[in-house]
Amino acid sequence: MKPSPFFRPSARLLLTLSLAFTAACGDDDDDNKTPDAGTQTSLYAFVAQVSTDTASTSYVVLTDKLDPATPLSLTNATEINGRALGSGIPKSGAIFVSSSAGGTVTRYNVTANNTLEKAGEVSFAGKGVTAISEYQNQFQFVSETKAYYFDGRGSQVIIWNPKDMTVTNSISLPDMTFAGSTTTFASNPLRVGTKVLMPLGWRAGAAVTKQAGIIVVDTADDSAVVVRDDRCGYVRDGIVGTDGQVYLATEAYGAAEKRVSGGNPSVPTPCLLKFDPATNTYDKTFFKELSALTNNGATGSLLAGPNGTGYLRVLDETAYAVQPDTAARALASAVAWKWWKIDPAAGTPATLVDTLPASTGSSFLYEVDGRTVFSEFTNSGSTTNYRELTDLSGKLVATHQGLSFSFLQVR
Repeated sequence: MKPSPFFRPSARLLLTLSLAFTAACGDDDDDNKTPDAGTQTSLYAFVAQVSTDTASTSYVVLTDKLDPATPLSLTNATEINGRALGSGIPKSGAIFVSSSAGGTVTRYNVTANNTLEKAGEVSFAGKGVTAISEYQNQFQFVSETKAYYFDGRGSQVIIWNPKDMTVTNSISLPDMTFAGSTTTFASNPLRVGTKVLMPLGWRAGAAVTKQAGIIVVDTADDSAVVVRDDRCGYVRDGIVGTDGQVYLATEAYGAAEKRVSGGNPSVPTPCLLKFDPATNTYDKTFFKELSALTNNGATGSLLAGPNGTGYLRVLDETAYAVQPDTAARALASAVAWKWWKIDPAAGTPATLVDTLPASTGSSFLYEVDGRTVFSEFTNSGSTTNYRELTDLSGKLVATHQGLSFSFLQVR
């Protein structure tokens, strides 16, 4: 995961990948007629960003087939200027596309012949938004008529209607800003009951700020609060544990910066914290150094596993040797981070999952119907792979040219 200089991340939006396809049935004489719900084929949208030295262009790729042996083609994809994000409610027949080129969100409906048709736009310019970038999960959908957009530069949460494509309100959160630092969001936010939990991290340039934070939005009444903790930094990943508590961890970039710092005490130590979603408070008695859970390896990122367990990412230095001039971003992006399983509520150390191959330090999870797929960036960020996590095999599911920060099953 490449943190944006702007804003993941990002509450976690659970997305879909399925390898079983059903027979198509529709009216060939009416491209815009929606097929009967019982006869639809699955349809997937990948948003790929291809960059040059001077500009980025994105492509929304629709496909009803996932063939790991054949990279998805960008040839007939919908082209979007800038770094685009695609978001929405899975299987709803629509995708909402935004871009770093402006503050507008465009709704596309899927036609019966598997094409995208524009169906409205909404502008956030009236709320001071001039660009939308970073991760798709900065958009959180509550229903077909209510969604949130987490705006780091504006220190606000914008409430909008995806059906009518209108802005309905906003929540000002000045505590989202930390003086002298850039705000970044989780790539995999959380949902607990009626609450959206969005972990926060801050950087002063490339340096991690020693400050943790989380935004809690109650979708029942649109109330929101920012809760901070000063014991460690870049705490942008989390899971709901077997005890119902939220466990939050420093993301891989923070672990990489600590590893390349040469033991600099000013660089925050990657940590694990506990947060109570019922009272919106951190447990001040709970603090664990991540490396202590993984035999002292460089450790960062906490991704959700089954039944309240999770996965930590641990650097394998036999796969990527750290040099005196290694940059934290290069290290976090290296295909050298192993998977270790952990049950934070049990209080026991993590254990290596040796069947999963090493991949890039941070990943997006796309999950539905008991299947979870994670993304990885390879070839210096020129290729995105999607790999199987559920069966712990890491087998390739899909691949395409460019960086992908968005995937959605649209049908």
